[in-house]
Amino acid sequence: MSGHPLSSAYERLRIPDEERYWVEQVKCRVGCPVFTDACGYVTAVAEGRDLDAYAIARATNPFVSICGRICGAPCERACRRGSVDAAVSIRAIKRWACELHGNDTGSHELYHRFADTRMLPPRGDYPEKIAVVGSGVAGLTVAHDLARAGYRVTVFEAGPVPGGMMTLGVPLYRLPRELVKAEIDAILSLGIELHLNAPVGVPGRTLEDLRAQGFNAFFLGAGLQGSRAVNIPGAKLPGVVNGIEFLKLANLGEKIDIGPRVVVVGGGNVAFDVARTALRQTEGTGDVDEAAEQELEGLRITADVARTAARRAGVREVHVVCLESREEMPADAIEIDEGLHEGLALHPSFGPRAVLGDGKVEGFEVVRCLSVFDSERRFHPQFDDAVRETIPCDTVIFAIGQQAQLNFLRPEDGVELTDRGLIKVDPDTLQTTRPDVFAGGDVVLGPRLFIDAIASGQVAARGIHDYLRRTTTTVALRSRWEPAVYTMAQDWEIAARGLPPSRAPRPDEIATAADRLVEENFPEAEARHQAARCLRCDVQTWFEGNFCIACNGCVDVCPSDCLHLVGLSQVAKDQRLLALAETSLGIDPRELQDCPQEELDAYGGVMLKDETACIRCSMCATRCPTHAFTMRRFVFHRELEVVAGANPRLRT
Repeated sequence: MSGHPLSSAYERLRIPDEERYWVEQVKCRVGCPVFTDACGYVTAVAEGRDLDAYAIARATNPFVSICGRICGAPCERACRRGSVDAAVSIRAIKRWACELHGNDTGSHELYHRFADTRMLPPRGDYPEKIAVVGSGVAGLTVAHDLARAGYRVTVFEAGPVPGGMMTLGVPLYRLPRELVKAEIDAILSLGIELHLNAPVGVPGRTLEDLRAQGFNAFFLGAGLQGSRAVNIPGAKLPGVVNGIEFLKLANLGEKIDIGPRVVVVGGGNVAFDVARTALRQTEGTGDVDEAAEQELEGLRITADVARTAARRAGVREVHVVCLESREEMPADAIEIDEGLHEGLALHPSFGPRAVLGDGKVEGFEVVRCLSVFDSERRFHPQFDDAVRETIPCDTVIFAIGQQAQLNFLRPEDGVELTDRGLIKVDPDTLQTTRPDVFAGGDVVLGPRLFIDAIASGQVAARGIHDYLRRTTTTVALRSRWEPAVYTMAQDWEIAARGLPPSRAPRPDEIATAADRLVEENFPEAEARHQAARCLRCDVQTWFEGNFCIACNGCVDVCPSDCLHLVGLSQVAKDQRLLALAETSLGIDPRELQDCPQEELDAYGGVMLKDETACIRCSMCATRCPTHAFTMRRFVFHRELEVVAGANPRLRT
């Protein structure tokens, strides 16, 4: 129909071609702060390509093996399969690949070979010296990226061991210290110099002193090393413990007398880590390598404190008290379930009223919490004073939040803080108010996931490179389409989500299970079975309207009812489709609305697809007799583009 409003646009009516749209369809990858291709390594495991899986997982992540054990897995929260039944067990599948080929093996060769240099500053032989303050996740990520680029990096760690909360936070039963050491050693092997027991801010090692020693730029990655105080009666009694300090001492091997009965206040993962750790060790024989958890997000600091508490000498009972109801607790469900299995006593929907005792802690009074947040989801707990309970105890450990300890900064350093007591930075470069000082990780973001600190370190490394080289670095996306031929595994659509085998001990086993890992790796068959649940979000249905004969076969076989073939008259009746026709194809909606229905439907139709419902089963492509539907893979990656000229967001 020459002259019809759709005649020129019809050839362009295929599928959305915006690059960003297709990137966002791979939800697990977009959900990862470092953009790891989770779909890629999960698919590789499903197909038996384990070395490829490790290479993909390692590419953007300098702590890939550790993430395989303890990452908070935002990729799983984003996973498309989660909207169908339950998310793919992505983190555990990463662990499968890392144990075969990563630093778990004792060799760093593949770790270095598979680092994605496309997201690192350009390699050179740079004369500048970089000082990194803090050897936690963010600091070591900055050191990793800048050392690979050719800078001379020195890390100053105030404590006796490197790793920050990796070493002093994550419980030993979750993360073997041999693995932490292997991952850190791999980074240090890039030529990075590490100084332990070397706090910055003391005479001879202030920022100004370090400048005089030839350091040209600084990164502050000190983390959140302090606990927030609680203002209730009895809070200063002997036996009331600061959660963060308790974790440090416990994991450095200090004997801490907390008595046989402990109350841990908080409902996050950190609280359960502490409580479960306390249950495991009946003698005060800590070890420098023991640890508790780094994935600190909001109130989750509370759980590590509760687990290490339950692990110290003489502990027979450990109580976990939290404001939230059981359903609202921020701790992961598996942490709560395993903690209860091991013997923890849980007191949900109770808040602290007072610490009781005469010269020492003798009990903890709690009051019923009716709600934690107000109607606008602001923290505003409401209590019923008529409902109170007293828990007899010898120690109360508060873990209700973290705060930065920035006493190493002096006014003359020129580094300003925010109202929250965090370091103020430019969000795009992580440059502080002092031009040669950058900062990242929790000391900038507040309590976040382990993987967020890694992403923060990568951004800061790029900012430091631009500052020293007077360049401007941007992140570019490169993409292409390629044909996809594959067959989904048998029964993939009904395969249930599985978790790695749990070895959480019963209460009567605790004494002999102190260091036993509570989570095992998948057996090979189960790893491949779980990986086969992936919906292959990088593969898309590709529709060629010219080939369509309107047989409706694709619509008939679609198991998720995501395809609909409608006449153009239906487009004219739907305001959303009219708006799409106008914005995407330049068609005046009035021309469609004024055209007789019979004429519109005789001209053709439109294939509508609900992208959120598509499970990439390829049944439409298999059924189509004319190959109007085919499957294509959207292949994409990020890479840095560096151009001469100072970054306008950086101050010099």
